[in-house]
Amino acid sequence: MPAVNLRHAVRAIVLDEDDCILLCRFEIPEPAGAVVWAAPGGGIEPGETPLAALHRELQEEVGLAVRGDPPHVWHQEVVAPGHAAGYDGVINDYFLVGTARFNPRGTLSDDELAAENISGLKWWHPREVASYDGPDLFSPRDLAALLTALITSGVPTHPVLLGL
Repeated sequence: MPAVNLRHAVRAIVLDEDDCILLCRFEIPEPAGAVVWAAPGGGIEPGETPLAALHRELQEEVGLAVRGDPPHVWHQEVVAPGHAAGYDGVINDYFLVGTARFNPRGTLSDDELAAENISGLKWWHPREVASYDGPDLFSPRDLAALLTALITSGVPTHPVLLGL
């Protein structure tokens, strides 16, 4: 069986004092022009640790400087050719970052964000995610239920394994 080439990435579940989550609006051009709301984060560069990548990505995308090492709360593996350009799928590790509400603006320019398919940032309450009935998707798809469980039960002893 051939080796599977997965993109390793980190994502931050950035929650404010009202349990709202900060999400990036990704406009995915292929295959069907989908819009997906997902946690900020991105690929781990060669030689970089997951936490170093998390710190870098949050500074670049939303302008949040993270102190310390946030807890690892979710783990996701998606093996699906085409899910991540140039890869057979993705591994996402999610870390919980609590913060006071802020106006997100990272170090990347609008053009640099657009090159990463990011077209906006928005704070969402879990109820808004659960009741959303528009055409956009959320990643992971069951984000509202996962957030509610995380907020209600707190940090899990081991990262929760996620589906798509």
